Amino acid sequence: MPEGDTVWNTARVLQRALAGARLTGSDFRVPQLAATDLTGWTVRESASRGKHLLLRLTAPPDSAAAADGNGRDWTLHSHLRMDGAWRAYAPGERWAARPAHLIRVVLRSPGAVAVGYHLHELALIPTAEEESLVGHLGPDLLGPDWDPDEAVRRLAAHPDETIGEALLDQRNLAGVGNLYKCEVLFLRGVSPWTPVRAVPDLAGTVGLAQRLLAANRGRWTQSTTGSLHRGQTSYVYGRRAQPCRRCGTAIRKEELGERVTYWCPACQPDR
Repeated sequence: MPEGDTVWNTARVLQRALAGARLTGSDFRVPQLAATDLTGWTVRESASRGKHLLLRLTAPPDSAAAADGNGRDWTLHSHLRMDGAWRAYAPGERWAARPAHLIRVVLRSPGAVAVGYHLHELALIPTAEEESLVGHLGPDLLGPDWDPDEAVRRLAAHPDETIGEALLDQRNLAGVGNLYKCEVLFLRGVSPWTPVRAVPDLAGTVGLAQRLLAANRGRWTQSTTGSLHRGQTSYVYGRRAQPCRRCGTAIRKEELGERVTYWCPACQPDR
């Protein structure tokens, strides 16, 4: 699943490709937006909020959207979930070799073509109503609203939940996915099954999560070890049965809630 830094990077790709451009065409391939035409709309900016992408646009003054009482500022919202992606191409450039049936939207401008593959929750709403889609999220680890104290408060409000599940709950803090959950807890020496109330230093756990995501902004290779070499980028994630880099114990993999979890039973003793 794309994590907060991947979504942040994707937002910057769309920002560079489309910001300030007037769209010359659009093609929506989802039923709820099949009749929508964004030709003539101007892209104001591309932003991320946790794992949500927000492409903000301005409708032409003579458009139906501008006349329906919701104003001219609109947002195209999308969520990548497990397998979604946006790609930007130069006009005439060959698109990535992905099945055409995975394409959900195509946005064309004079300088770029943006293609959304396997997007989820695709919706066009007035920008003033963005909070209806993302207002439930906790502080964004990579956003200007990042508030570690609020993130700790939200986590602590669920004392009996496992810390592994609590970190993935986007209502507590927005942006942590399975990779960072596993890596943060390994580095903190905390078992993923530890109840939130028993985590020794929630503030330290939250602070480390933010630093790891921030360190990977601007690049597509995610590393928590400091190495960008293949096979050396993580401590426990994706390393089932391989020796722990710290103690040599075999890394284990098990279900926790609805997600798999990787951890070292020696470095992360069950509390």
